Amino acid sequence: MRELRELTDVEDPAWPGLGEELAAAAARCELLPADPDRGRASLLQLQVTARSYLGAFVLHCGGLLVDDGWLRVYGSPAAANARDLPSLARVNGFPDVVDPAWRAEAGLVLAHDVLGGVFLLNGPAPAGAGRPGAPGEVVYFAPDSLSWEPLGAGHGAWLSWTVSGALDGFYEGLRRPGWRDEVRELTGGQGLSSFPPLWSAEARQDLSATSLRAVPLAELLRSGRDTAVQLDGTDPGFLGVT
Repeated sequence: MRELRELTDVEDPAWPGLGEELAAAAARCELLPADPDRGRASLLQLQVTARSYLGAFVLHCGGLLVDDGWLRVYGSPAAANARDLPSLARVNGFPDVVDPAWRAEAGLVLAHDVLGGVFLLNGPAPAGAGRPGAPGEVVYFAPDSLSWEPLGAGHGAWLSWTVSGALDGFYEGLRRPGWRDEVRELTGGQGLSSFPPLWSAEARQDLSATSLRAVPLAELLRSGRDTAVQLDGTDPGFLGVT
């Protein structure tokens, strides 16, 4: 296990270049302040260097709210933050004390959207987790299909994509008029539950006829996983802890 200084004292660290990219993003982004101690602990547990976007983000960022919080990218937030966004460590169940034996072998949850969608970085054993995509590739659990979709990008390219303004196209057909106002009212631990559910024929036919209500995000994730198992017998696996 590499020591902290081996992970932070590197040539060509991704920060502050990453910070400048996020500040100049085309999408509406709010960068939350980081807790330095939490960031260092997460970096040490992940065993990635500050040269990578993942290492730089978890070390310097408390989290990122994209499109008024529609997408929540997890980092190392200070104890009090505007949306009560959980940390990457909490979402992925990191041990309370850095443990050399613990590894995110199946994958690392990077972000959730308000509909219960999950962006996950495939670990070294994606086949065993039953997900598509290669190790190190970001995949998406879609709440309207209840299945994983490979995105063909690693973490750095994915993070740049999320702030590029591309989410409008990605979520086309899933954002109804007034969605920004609905999203701004949510905390980092809440999502929007749809009835009829997004995967139903009714919702696919007419999204405007669905009703949305704020619920704990954990409830959305649990429902998505359970329903996927019931409908096609496939367990999507770990979707994060909120």
